[in-house]
Amino acid sequence: MDCNCTPSAPASQDFRHAEKHMPLPSATPIETTVAQILTWPPGPDPTDASPRTGRELTLYHLATAYLQNARFISFDCDIHFEISDVPDKNAPRIIVETPIDSEYCQSRKAIQAALAQHNVQLQYVDEPNVSQAELPQALPVSVLGLAFRDFEHNRGTADVDSSWELHPAEVSLQ
Repeated sequence: MDCNCTPSAPASQDFRHAEKHMPLPSATPIETTVAQILTWPPGPDPTDASPRTGRELTLYHLATAYLQNARFISFDCDIHFEISDVPDKNAPRIIVETPIDSEYCQSRKAIQAALAQHNVQLQYVDEPNVSQAELPQALPVSVLGLAFRDFEHNRGTADVDSSWELHPAEVSLQ
């Protein structure tokens, strides 16, 4: 499942596909937190043809966040993570996604192995059953990724509180 997935939908149906499927730049990342990302103004919804602009061109690093929910999405084969600033299960969250692209294969394998050590097995879970991917307790992670403005839609649990994501991103269990 980690790197050998065939999306159930064509790339043409994936919103802003090209902007989500790119390598992370080698730039020095800006340190941030989930709490700071939650304050970013949403701005207008981008269109499917919107290129990356502004904040989306910046590489961010979160030294510590808390992984609350993790799942494979069959639509695009990305791994979706919901992270919060604190380990409280009711804390507001953002979405972080690691794409299926080959440059993320090692990262995908590493996070899957690290989660297995905590008896967490990633499964294919699509809407509306995302609560099935809830971790029994939040786990500390670090994240490196590009900001991405998604459009407003149901992308996760009710605790997801921002249309800003980090996508593409690499997630490491601490």
